[in-house]
Amino acid sequence: MRHHNVNRKFGRVRKQRKALLSSLALNLMVRGKIRTTEAKAKELRPFVEKLVTLAKSGSLASRRLIISRLSNRSRETGKLFTLAEQYKERKGGYTRILKLGRRVSDSAKMAIIEFV
Repeated sequence: MRHHNVNRKFGRVRKQRKALLSSLALNLMVRGKIRTTEAKAKELRPFVEKLVTLAKSGSLASRRLIISRLSNRSRETGKLFTLAEQYKERKGGYTRILKLGRRVSDSAKMAIIEFV
C-alpha cells in the first residue's frame, strides 16, 4: 500500500533525489529564480519553504539542520538567512511557481520557481 507515499520519484534512488532537491534549492537561493520542469518545481517548493521557516528562527540548531540538508554547503546557506530576514512577518508562501509552455525537445511541462 502507498499510504503517505506521495513524493515524486523522478526515476532516481533516494540519495539521488535528495541530491537533486538540495542542488535545486541551492541554485534557487543563489539566483532567486530558476527554470525547471513543473514536477521538480512542485517538489522543490515545500522543501525550500521548510528551510526558510527554519532559517527565520536563526538559532544555531536550525543553522546546522539547514547546512546538513543542503549537502554541507555552509557558504551558500548564508544567503538563505539573509532571505529569511525579509520574510520575518510572513507566515508562509515564500515561493511562487509560474507555469510555462512545454519544452521543445521532449515536450515536458516547464515552470519558473522564484521567491516572492
